[in-house]
Amino acid sequence: MTMSEANTHIEGAHAIDLAHDREAINAFIERLLDEAEGAGFGSSAVFAIRLAIEEAITNAFEHGHDGLDESLTVRVEHKVTPDVLEIAVEDQGPGFRPESLPDPTLLENLSKPSGRGVMLMKAYMSEVLFNDKGNRVRMRYLNSGN
Repeated sequence: MTMSEANTHIEGAHAIDLAHDREAINAFIERLLDEAEGAGFGSSAVFAIRLAIEEAITNAFEHGHDGLDESLTVRVEHKVTPDVLEIAVEDQGPGFRPESLPDPTLLENLSKPSGRGVMLMKAYMSEVLFNDKGNRVRMRYLNSGN
């Protein structure tokens, strides 16, 4: 689903600009997951959130920044409460049309690599929204443990 910038904004979020540095990305993800656990998110929620965040950040660098200067950063905003974890990932690329991705579950697309990351994000998160440009994704995970 593609939405306006306002619908992908996270009120009161913390923001970080990540370089394409696997150690820094992993350290950020671990801090965020520790925060989620501290807020009461269980192990299955943490697994789902980890997978979706890793996919979103990987997509931003590998696809969003494809062909661009390797020094460009990806902006990640996040907010964790006991009820919901929200995260937005925005690259500096030209964007894409999420609805143009092939359905990776269809027989004719099983050997195609594209679309799997977005499919996983949608499968594991409660909500996944893209901005109109297609360079920012906001994901929400509702904590059903509360």
